[in-house]
Amino acid sequence: MLTDAYLQSLGFTASHLDRKANRANFGHAWRYQFDHDACDGTPLYIEHPLGIDNCRVSALPAALAAQDVFATVALTDRPGLETAISAFFAAHGGMGPVVKTTAPLTFRPFQRAR
Repeated sequence: MLTDAYLQSLGFTASHLDRKANRANFGHAWRYQFDHDACDGTPLYIEHPLGIDNCRVSALPAALAAQDVFATVALTDRPGLETAISAFFAAHGGMGPVVKTTAPLTFRPFQRAR
């Protein structure tokens, strides 16, 4: 089974930082982004949508069309996921720079402007 700890060990980070991926809802739906873009600037996402027993590897955070999904992997297929990641980077010129993380803007109405 693909777990939060396993995906993080591969280099993935949960896309929604406000919601912890290792909570009970991890088994229902989740989305991660790889910590490096491809050399051509393409990001890598892995997503497990609700009601589907597979996860999708894509360059889009929420790929809906079949042509946008690079690979579909069973939730229990760790070697298949690693192969899909390697094939993705091979198709996009290799592993590129680290993805820049941005701090989320948090609306805090209780703080006064100084």
